[in-house]
Amino acid sequence: MKNKDISGEMRACLKRYWGYEQFRPWQEDTILAIMDERETLTILPTGGGKSLCFQLPALLKDGMAVVISPLISLMKDQVDGLKDMGISAEYLNSSQDFAQQRSVIERIKNVEVKLLYISPERLQTEETIELLRSAELSFFVIDEAHCISHWGHDFRDEYRHLGAIKDNFPGINIHAFTATATKEVQADILAQLRFDKAQLNIASVDRQNLTYRVMPRANVISQITGVLEKHSGDAGIIYCLRRSDVDNISVRLNKLGFKNLPYHAGLSDEERHLNQDQFIREEVNIIVATVAFGMGIDRSDIRFVIHAAMPKSIEHYHQETGRAGRDSLPSCCYMFYGGGDFGVWKFFSEQSANRDVMLDKLRIMYNFCTQPQCRHKVFVNYFGQEYAQSSCRACDYCLSEVDMVDDPIGVGQKILNCIDSVKYGDGRGFGAGYVADILKGNPTSQIARWGHQGNPNFAAMPSETLASIRYLIEQLIGQGFLDRQGEYSTLFLTDLGRRLLNGEITPILAKPLVAARKKEISARQKTKKAQDWAGVDEKLFELLRSKRAELARKQDVPAYIIFGDRSLKDMAFIKPTTCEAFSGVFGVGEHKLKIYAEPFIEIIKQYLKQ
Repeated sequence: MKNKDISGEMRACLKRYWGYEQFRPWQEDTILAIMDERETLTILPTGGGKSLCFQLPALLKDGMAVVISPLISLMKDQVDGLKDMGISAEYLNSSQDFAQQRSVIERIKNVEVKLLYISPERLQTEETIELLRSAELSFFVIDEAHCISHWGHDFRDEYRHLGAIKDNFPGINIHAFTATATKEVQADILAQLRFDKAQLNIASVDRQNLTYRVMPRANVISQITGVLEKHSGDAGIIYCLRRSDVDNISVRLNKLGFKNLPYHAGLSDEERHLNQDQFIREEVNIIVATVAFGMGIDRSDIRFVIHAAMPKSIEHYHQETGRAGRDSLPSCCYMFYGGGDFGVWKFFSEQSANRDVMLDKLRIMYNFCTQPQCRHKVFVNYFGQEYAQSSCRACDYCLSEVDMVDDPIGVGQKILNCIDSVKYGDGRGFGAGYVADILKGNPTSQIARWGHQGNPNFAAMPSETLASIRYLIEQLIGQGFLDRQGEYSTLFLTDLGRRLLNGEITPILAKPLVAARKKEISARQKTKKAQDWAGVDEKLFELLRSKRAELARKQDVPAYIIFGDRSLKDMAFIKPTTCEAFSGVFGVGEHKLKIYAEPFIEIIKQYLKQ
């Protein structure tokens, strides 16, 4: 079949099952490669539609595609979503009882399954290998392929054995997919899966619909509630560093009227699964969690992600923030970091078998927090790609929400001079809090004890707040002019810091936002949200959302499997009152048209009558 014919068949399939008129970037290239029997490694950012890249060709090719997935919850949601589109898909895992597994095996033997989801562990059992050998297979998919690599951020040892697919199923192609992979991870995936001449399809990692804001942590509850007030009614995740932080923040937010549920490994399995299900089913919109929460969460309408502390690497931050805006609608990511976060992660990194790699990733993450710069550009460059735009218009720096210091060399030299001039008797320096007190001219008992009120740097920055001085110190640490040492995190100048003292190099320093600027930025954000909803009837949208939740409860599936927010917004914009008009809504394929047109059209008709 010629490429032109294949493309036509692909587009017809896209419209029939997914209800989409066109492919997203790189989807068509990947599907064509799979149809053309070329093995592939595809890297598409979260929300870029990577699942469709292997689901669609599975429908067009003879035989059954086998998808290796690391998470049981992800398998169930993917299969439920496919069945809701009229696609024959199944999964085999430990969540099923004997009768359920036997039923799936019978369907495979009767050639009734086009997509089968299994775990990497199950693929290592002789029983599964024999079952798959008895079936006609189209291809294998390795989802979340970064788990293969020691360099990856979610390394799983069982993924290292997947190269055996080549031995057990000769002649069957393998296709690897992931959302994040550095050059080292890409090379490791290719080597571990024994790819010879695989086609690499690497999209930009940039998530243009996400707006990033990074701020030093002060009163974290006040900072979080400020975000929640801007996102009233929206779904969001609040990530914390420790289990105790999760419990504390969750309780305090509930008392303040922000309904939420906690999630961390210290909860019982039953409570953890119940809380996760309530969030997925839109029974609660806010979850407060450790990073244990997230993989396998396909809820597409998450509008914000808050980090109450700094993550340990750019990869983790990119993946965790990537849970926002999976439907490509505008969403926001906020981080409130503190210098202590670096110390916590440094302790854990030093215990790691990959100590040097983890510490290097941590320093890059800390620099991301403390150096004012385009956030999107940092992500893109980190993953080895070029960022051509001069401004992303979607981060605090490019939106001019960060006020820069007028004389960064002078301010930097004041701070470094102070640090260089105050020492204990044994030559060790002091911590950031003590240095800030001296520069502010704060006459504490400790300063009196050491006699530093007579230091020439005492009250060198009297008009600055202590929080502002601490913020500047953290930026100098992040950019490599200062470093911390010992259990008390005392400060010392690096070689780069000496060069700054000599005026040979310029730091990039930002001021903390003052109240007036915060109000101005908040007003601008409200204007932007209004623009995003232009032409959409928000009252109708909420009625459609309620109907979606009702149908999801009846079918016992997450609400996003029925329709994503993007589809509901399209309905609230078009207001279709006939099946023909409803078929033009984004995400309405043939199967969804048959089962959902009537209930949603009825809501629209009733609304228009009123």
